[in-house]
Amino acid sequence: MSSKRSADTIVIGLGAFGSAVAWQLARRGASVIGIDRFSPPHDRGSSHGATRITRLAVGEGAVYVPLVRRSHEIWQALESDYGEPLYLRTGGLIMGSGDGQASHHGKPDFVRSTIAIAQQYGIAHEILQPAVVSERFPQFMLRGDELAYFEPEAGVLKPERCIAVQLAAAQEHGAIIRGNEQVLAIDSNAAGVMVKTTHATYSAHKLVLAAGPWIPEMAGGGYKNHLRVMRQVLHWFKPAQPQLFSTPGCPVFIWMHGGGDEDYFYGFPMVDAHAGVKVATEQYQQPTDPEQLNRHSTPEEQSSMFSAHLQGRLRSVTPECVHSAVCMYTVSSDSGFIVDRHPVHEHVTVISACSGHGFKHSAGLGESVAQQVLGQAGGIDLGAFSLDRFRRG
Repeated sequence: MSSKRSADTIVIGLGAFGSAVAWQLARRGASVIGIDRFSPPHDRGSSHGATRITRLAVGEGAVYVPLVRRSHEIWQALESDYGEPLYLRTGGLIMGSGDGQASHHGKPDFVRSTIAIAQQYGIAHEILQPAVVSERFPQFMLRGDELAYFEPEAGVLKPERCIAVQLAAAQEHGAIIRGNEQVLAIDSNAAGVMVKTTHATYSAHKLVLAAGPWIPEMAGGGYKNHLRVMRQVLHWFKPAQPQLFSTPGCPVFIWMHGGGDEDYFYGFPMVDAHAGVKVATEQYQQPTDPEQLNRHSTPEEQSSMFSAHLQGRLRSVTPECVHSAVCMYTVSSDSGFIVDRHPVHEHVTVISACSGHGFKHSAGLGESVAQQVLGQAGGIDLGAFSLDRFRRG
C-alpha cells in the first residue's frame, strides 16, 4: 500500500453518474477523490458506444423530466465553457402501434405516455400520422397503423466526451482522479468512510458509490436483491443510401413494433466515426456477471438483429455489420433509478440502476446528488428513487 489520503468525499466509479458527481462536488469547493478500476472514459461498463439518445418527454415517468431538462442546460453550458460539442439536437421520433400495445422499459402504451408527459410539461412536440412520417422521414418503412411522436429538442449525446469533459473540469477544481485502481474494501464508522484499493487507502467524510454493474456486489443487501446486470449489444449496419441517415434529416429514433419490451429497437443518424447506422435492442432474459462478460458480439447476434428488427423497417440498411460493441445495463426490479443513502453505511450514497435510460439524466442527477451530499438546498427532489419503495411495495 503506497499512501494514505483523505478528502471530503470519495466517488467510486467515474462513468456517467460518477463523473458528474465528482465535478459538481469539486466546483462547489469540496475536496474530492475519484476512483475507477479502469481509465475513464472507457468501454468496460455502461457509458460508451459513441452516442446516447436524449429526450425531454420521458415516457418512463414524469419524475425524470426535471433531471433531463437540467441536464440539457448543463451540457450546453459545458459546451460553451470548453468549446467541445457534447449534445447534438437532431430531433427524436418515437413510434409504436396505434392500438396502445407498445411497451418500453416496463411502461405500457409508451408513445401515449410520452405524449401525455410532453403535454403536462409544455414540451414542444408533434403527433404524426404514418403518412406524415413516411413523407418527412423516408428512411422509415411504416405499416400504416403506427402512432408517432416527434420532439425537436431530442438528440444525441456523446457519452465518452461528456465524461472526459466533466472529469477534466473536476480536476481543474482540485479533484484527484485515480484511474486503473480497483477498490478492495469499503468500511465506515461514525466519523466517515475508509476505502482500500490496490494502490492506497483513502478516508473521507462521505462516499458516493456509482460503480454501475459492480454495485450489486459492492453495496450488497437490498441492492443485490433488486438489481440485475444485463449484457447488451450495439450494432452498426451499412446503409446502401447513407444520405438517408445523415443530419439534418434523420432524427434519433425509438421504434416499438410489437407488444413486448424486447419488440423494439432504437437508433441514430450517422454522426459518429463508423460507416454504419448505429442500432440496438435490449434483452432482459439473461443476467450476466461483469467479471465474466462476453465482450464480443457474434455473427448470429448481428444476423438476428437485422432480421428481427431492421429488415423491412429501415430503408436501404443492409445486413452488413461494420462494427459492434458490448455494454452492460444495471436494471432495477421496476426499471427505475435507485439513488439513496446506504441502509447500513450512513455516510455512503448509492447511485445505480440506469435501467437502460440513464445517461441523459446524469448531469442533472450528479448536480442534485452533490448538493444533497453537501447539505445544500436547491437540488431536484430525488425521493422517488429511494430504495425504500421496494420495501413499501
